[in-house]
Amino acid sequence: MINKEDFSQHTPMMRQYLSIKAEHPNELLFYRMGDFYEMFYDDAKRGAALLDLSLTKRGASNGEPIPMAGIPYHAADNYLAKLVALGESVAICEQIGDPATSKGPVERKVTRIVTPGTITDEALLEDKKDNLLVAINPLQKRTKEIEAQFGLATLDMTSGRFIVMQLTGLDELRAEIIRLSPAELLYPEDFTLDFIGVTIKAPRRRPQWEFDLKTAVLTLNQHFGTQDLSGFGIDETQSFISSAGALLQYVKDTQRASLPHIHSIILLKLEDEVLLDAATRKNLEITVNLSGTYENTLASVLDKCSTAMGSRMLKRWLHAPTRKKETLLLRQSIISTLQPFTDELSQWLRQIGDLERIYARLALRTIRPRDLVRVREAIALFPKIHGLLASINGEKLNRFNEAFIGFDAVGKLLNDAIVDSPPVLVRDGGVIADGYHAELDEYRALSAGATDYLDKLEIREREALGLDTLKVGYNAVHGYFIQVSRGQSEKVPMHYIRRQTLKNAERYIIPELKEYEDKVLSSKGKSLAIEKQLYEFIIDSLMPFLSQFQKSAELISELDVLCNLSERAFTLDYVKPHLQDSEGLEIIGARHPVVEQVLSTPFIPNDLYFDAQKRMRIITGPNMGGKSTYMRQTALIVLLAHIGSFVPAKSAKIGPIDKIFTRVGASDDLASGRSTFMVEMTETANILHNATEKSLVLMDEIGRGTSTYDGLSLAFACAESLALNIKAWTLFATHYFELTQLPQFIPTIENYHLAAKEHKENIVFMHQVEAGAASKSYGIAVAMLAGLPKDVLKRAKKKLRELESTAQRVSLYQTTEEQLPLNITNDIEQYGDEENHVVFTQELTELIDQIKTANLDDLTPKMALEFLYDLQNKANDI
Repeated sequence: MINKEDFSQHTPMMRQYLSIKAEHPNELLFYRMGDFYEMFYDDAKRGAALLDLSLTKRGASNGEPIPMAGIPYHAADNYLAKLVALGESVAICEQIGDPATSKGPVERKVTRIVTPGTITDEALLEDKKDNLLVAINPLQKRTKEIEAQFGLATLDMTSGRFIVMQLTGLDELRAEIIRLSPAELLYPEDFTLDFIGVTIKAPRRRPQWEFDLKTAVLTLNQHFGTQDLSGFGIDETQSFISSAGALLQYVKDTQRASLPHIHSIILLKLEDEVLLDAATRKNLEITVNLSGTYENTLASVLDKCSTAMGSRMLKRWLHAPTRKKETLLLRQSIISTLQPFTDELSQWLRQIGDLERIYARLALRTIRPRDLVRVREAIALFPKIHGLLASINGEKLNRFNEAFIGFDAVGKLLNDAIVDSPPVLVRDGGVIADGYHAELDEYRALSAGATDYLDKLEIREREALGLDTLKVGYNAVHGYFIQVSRGQSEKVPMHYIRRQTLKNAERYIIPELKEYEDKVLSSKGKSLAIEKQLYEFIIDSLMPFLSQFQKSAELISELDVLCNLSERAFTLDYVKPHLQDSEGLEIIGARHPVVEQVLSTPFIPNDLYFDAQKRMRIITGPNMGGKSTYMRQTALIVLLAHIGSFVPAKSAKIGPIDKIFTRVGASDDLASGRSTFMVEMTETANILHNATEKSLVLMDEIGRGTSTYDGLSLAFACAESLALNIKAWTLFATHYFELTQLPQFIPTIENYHLAAKEHKENIVFMHQVEAGAASKSYGIAVAMLAGLPKDVLKRAKKKLRELESTAQRVSLYQTTEEQLPLNITNDIEQYGDEENHVVFTQELTELIDQIKTANLDDLTPKMALEFLYDLQNKANDI
């Protein structure tokens, strides 16, 4: 790019361009020239490559040709959508001066900066997905004693939803980044995103000073008009405020407008949610499947919302299940109440449209005429929806009344002021309705009368001059004219002034027609100017309702979600779960909400029961037998229960759950240099460090990525820790049959298996969960289904028989030297069995410890004899 000190060698226009570009080095600059947005120099080369444009050269400046690429201004939205999807930001530079009065280049300035995280234009957004701007700031670096701390702020420009939170550790940060899926992420220049291990679509490195805490507090208080942030429940000394301040300042810098729809800031407390880590969000396929698409996800099954804003809210609920029982019971009650009315209510809601994003454009004063028509049409529907809700006998629906009342004045204004079918833009004219403004009507009448006047003028002149080819016409270039054929042009009078010569005709203007032309064109310009003023007045009149509009849109979104969940519960045969205060899980006839929709055969339901005495299930059985489906459906049912939804089961009782963890499947993380086994162990470590006795844990095939004995040892130790130290509710699927011995030693563990039947060389998967361990793995049978060559299968069967005949069964607790951890022996009275193992009671463990710790060298003969007698007495008591 050209240095600023070289500007003097350029033409005046290029000096203007380069001066503006120097203020926006990181954005593509769309420089308005007439009917085009132009890009020059490096921007032209980059923009042409990204947008598949022709790269040309225009003249020269500073003795060099100017690389150039451009797009029509009226098609800018399509090009902006492509750039935003690529993570680019664009500075829009408009002509703000009058070309007629400008002595040099027309005055221009950047009126807005379009960035992926701040867009509100309908054409640039996915209608059913939140578009979030996120800022993160490391607050406390990790030490041996303390996990790293991060401040995070997130803003949805289309709703004004502004949230801050504090996160502990990279695992929490990674989970939030995956949940939020930011369109754009801001971070300080001294931080690297490599630590997060998540691909960011549009990262923006910002100067460190933008995250200064004092500056952030000042920025936030100035925006909200407050003296401090205590009214939002926020302590200004909390460092995560720095992320919010940096984010808000970035939005102000890019939008260059007031932001009245951002009128509060919410402190999100993670302890109010059922937490899902990054791996869990991926494995449960909530909104994105393992292939990276939307099909066959939980959201694709559940989301039949009538409005786009309802769809977005439902996805937020799915990614942030709540632990607030009062909220969940309220949602359950409304879902039950709405079931007979979902068809009618959905019909009305479907006609409302995406009010949430329309109101954001109103706040930014970028609202278009057709947006106002949508608001008008929605308000016309409000009484019908309100009447339907009033007819339903449900007091808990009264909270939605606020969404549909109090908009009569707005409806009248829009009915009176806006035509039925306005153009896309105000500058096209014809937006304001006839009869709304007297002066505008006068100018319009003058313009409308032009056709009648021209017809009369044509007839008069043709008869007066005897010229049968004479016609009166108009075009945008030359204005009004009188046209006469070339053959009759010699007969025109002297006061006819030639305006244009054509191949077979001449065009003229006369003083009378010129005077009328000036009058009509002046009236059109004045009409458009008045329309623009009236449009601004309408926006000003709507602004006091902005907060009420936003509250209404939020309530309508919630009503839409609950109506949708009510319809889904009825259509898909879901039941209301019982959210109990006592610990445990009891799910009868559980089904997988997604799998049952894609199967061509009936889904086989299964049961699950956990209580204080039974907290873990070791699950064995063949591959493809349904272990993963059984585990995932349990997690999805718990998740659905914690958004207030009904669940796919015959009945469900669900006790307190604080977190859901899954470690199901793995793949290489080549970008981070981590093997499949390393990914598996990293996810397992996260679970073992963060799970609690209120967590639901799904563990699938731990230890399969290493040697048999390494893997078995790791799986054994993980299962033992989950059962005895953490005491989480755990489904532990494995092919290590040695682990099926665990229930002999740990009473809180049970064996279950997925049933299968073999007939000759065929295998039939029953998909039924049954008590007890599986008798075999059926691996060779599954390999046969996969199509392995017959000679390979034959050799494998032979080798299997050899190995089974020579293998010794590994016992998990074989010697008297291996003892379970002391904290385990305090909870379990006895381990082992009399036939194969030494019995380790708590008393025997204490006796052995006494022998081990005795300092025999310091004992006198008498003391040694007393010590032996003491040991003998204790042994007799055991």
